[in-house]
Amino acid sequence: MKGEKLIKKIWNSMKFPLIAIVLGFLVGAIFIIASDNSPIVAYQALFQGSLSSFSSFGETLYKTTPILFTGLAIAVAFRTGLFNIGAEGQYIVGAISAVAAGWYFQGLPHLPLIIAIVISGALAGALWASIAGFLKAKIGVHEVITTIMLNYTALHLSNYIAKAVLNPQVLEGTEKKAHTVSLTDAGKLTKLNEIIPQFEYSSAHTGIFIALAMVFVIYILLFKTSIGYELRSVGKNPDAAEYGGINKTKNIIISMAISGSLAGMAGAVQVAGLLYKVSQTPNMPGYGFDGIAVALVGQNHPIGIIFSALLFGILSNGSRKMQIAGIPKEIIGIIQGVIIVFVAADQMSKILEKRKKAKIKPKEGDEK
Repeated sequence: MKGEKLIKKIWNSMKFPLIAIVLGFLVGAIFIIASDNSPIVAYQALFQGSLSSFSSFGETLYKTTPILFTGLAIAVAFRTGLFNIGAEGQYIVGAISAVAAGWYFQGLPHLPLIIAIVISGALAGALWASIAGFLKAKIGVHEVITTIMLNYTALHLSNYIAKAVLNPQVLEGTEKKAHTVSLTDAGKLTKLNEIIPQFEYSSAHTGIFIALAMVFVIYILLFKTSIGYELRSVGKNPDAAEYGGINKTKNIIISMAISGSLAGMAGAVQVAGLLYKVSQTPNMPGYGFDGIAVALVGQNHPIGIIFSALLFGILSNGSRKMQIAGIPKEIIGIIQGVIIVFVAADQMSKILEKRKKAKIKPKEGDEK
C-alpha cells in the first residue's frame, strides 16, 4: 500500500510537467512542418546532437550543470513563498568572487583551492541574496523588485572589478584586458575526459558531481530537517506558521541566503570548470532566468530538477545539430516556451485555488 501511494504521489506531481513536455514537442513539430521541414529529421538531430555519443552527452552535462544549481536556488526560494529573480546577480557575484579567491589563495594545493573557490562563490551569492531577504523580512519590500535591481548592480560591480581590481594590468603588471586574471591550474576543476577518455571532445567537468551533491543536500535540508520544515511552512502559510511559533522573518532571510548560495556556487563552478576568468560584458549570462524554468518544470523538487535541468541541457546542446540539419534555431525557444507556459499555468491555477479557499467566508450562523 505504501509503495502504491508513493507511486501515485510521484505520478500526480509529475504528470502535468510530462504532459507539458509532450505538448511542447507537438507544438514544435507544427512549427517545424510550417517551415517546410520534417519533425522526425529535426528531433532525430536534436537527440543525436545531445545524447548520441560520450562527447555529445558530455557537452549536454556541461550545459546542464549551471542550470541545475540555479534551478535548485529558485526552488528553495519558491518553497518559502519567495520569487527569487536575482539568481542572475547572485551567479555573477559568485563568479567574480571565485576569481578573487582563486587569485588570493593560489598558493594552496588543488583540492583546498577548489573548496575555497566554491565556498567563496557560495558566500558571495548568499550575501547578495540576503540583501533582498532582509528588505523583504524587515521592511516588506517585494523581493522581485529588489532582486531585479540587484541583478544590474551585480553586473556593473563585476565589470568594475574586472576592469579596475582583478585586471591583469593591476595584479600582474601586464597589458590591460577586458577580463580578470585567469585561475591557475590548481584552481581548475578536473575535466571528465581526464577521468573517462571517451568524453574527449566535451567541455564536461567534475562540477556536475558538485551540483548532484547539492541536490542531495537540498533534498535532506528541505524534507528531513526542522529548518526545511520551517521554510516550507512559511511558504505554505506564513501567518499560520508564525502563529505556530515559527519565526517568519528569520526564515525568509535564511531561505534567500540558501537560494543565493546555490546561484553563487553556479558562478564559481562555471568559472572553475571552463571559463577560468570573468569578462566585462553588458549582458546577463542567462543561467538565473533559465533556472526559473528548470524549477517550474521540476515542480520545485530537487529530484525533479535533475531531470528538468537535463531536459533543458539536451535542448540547448542539441539545437546546434538541428541548425546544421536546416531547422530554425527558434524552434527550441518555442518548445521551451510552450513547456514553461503550461507548467506555469498549472502552478498559477494551484495558487489561485489556494487563495480562493482562503477567502471563503464563514456562514452567518458561524460568525458568532
